[in-house]
Amino acid sequence: MEYMKLCDSDYRFMQVVWKYAPIPSGELVKRCDEELGWKKSTTYTVIRKLSEKGYIRNEDAVVSVLIPQERVQRDESNYFVERTFGGSLPGFLTAFLGGKHISKKEAEAIKKIIDQYSKG
Repeated sequence: MEYMKLCDSDYRFMQVVWKYAPIPSGELVKRCDEELGWKKSTTYTVIRKLSEKGYIRNEDAVVSVLIPQERVQRDESNYFVERTFGGSLPGFLTAFLGGKHISKKEAEAIKKIIDQYSKG
């Protein structure tokens, strides 16, 4: 599946699905009412839409995940960095930190991540 940006409401819905899936669609309607304030018709519309897009499956009235949360987060992050910073990770980090101070522990964790993904 090629990347398709999720709108905010679809992303919030997917967070509920990722949290509870596999989940009967009737139970998902209740969860979306409680967590998102959605009506039954809204939830079923989004289930149909995201099933058609390949994010979830609704089979035998049970909703399951087809695209894991980590993949969507990666795609969303890549899209944001590409669109906003021309793909520049250093540009993103500079803007993100923008005068903030991070702890030594956070800096070390970031360095480990960078080392893990560095070539050579």
